[in-house]
Amino acid sequence: MNRQKFLTTTSSSLLMGQFLLAKQISFKGKIQKAVKFGTKPNEKQMEKLKDLGFDGIEGSGPGMQIEPMKKACAKYGLPMHGVVYNKHWKVRLSDPNPEVREKSRIGLAQAMREAKGVGGTSVLLVPGRVKGDQETHQHVWDRSIEQIRKLIPLASELKIHILIETVWNGFCYKPEQFRDYIDAINSPWVKAYYDIGNMQKFEPSHKWIRILGNRTLKLDVKDWGSKNGFCPLGQGDVDWKKVRNELEKIEFAGWATREGNDGGVEKTAKLMNELLAL
Repeated sequence: MNRQKFLTTTSSSLLMGQFLLAKQISFKGKIQKAVKFGTKPNEKQMEKLKDLGFDGIEGSGPGMQIEPMKKACAKYGLPMHGVVYNKHWKVRLSDPNPEVREKSRIGLAQAMREAKGVGGTSVLLVPGRVKGDQETHQHVWDRSIEQIRKLIPLASELKIHILIETVWNGFCYKPEQFRDYIDAINSPWVKAYYDIGNMQKFEPSHKWIRILGNRTLKLDVKDWGSKNGFCPLGQGDVDWKKVRNELEKIEFAGWATREGNDGGVEKTAKLMNELLAL
């Protein structure tokens, strides 16, 4: 073999090797894609989502129309994998008033029961909000953990995870903090609901994924850019290749739910498939 042919063959082999290595990362069959939904069925939309290849939806509670939703989910083969606790911003587990904290815990318990009722596995929770000297970071940490621990027996009974979402609430803006918060609760029924776009503002999303590791049970799929804020998927600062690499390293498998607008669910389905290698 002459030198030119050797170099050409070697170069082609390297390129093919790189191509095959890149193709190795696939989450098809590992990640189930979903979109946010409401409290009552919309059969036309559910049929459309199923046709586009979505695997499920995520609802909102308390206030879920359990039986009609179960019936519609079964009809279209589109399970509701969980429920977002819809009172966690205004009626907070971290509120200075203990009566409000109790009310929030009762509402969260109801959302957990509704999640169970529709066949879900989790409730998404924002644990509080840093707001002045009566609701500091330490207050949110201590008060929310106190209330969440009271619901761990119910979580175990129902087999419903309480998943803490990362949001712009002044709380745990470093991945190490959020990791330590989850660990402080110290329960297999309390894990992370990592929002890919929300935390890009504070640290690169792939770094959060790496540090949280297997604490992350589900994902919110979102993008954010320093110049355009929350935006359609792929148009922000999230490095999706690095996100995929870190998800592969932690062997992530589970639900990924789109929160936001890409100009229609058709575009969302395509973008999720591309960016998450589905």
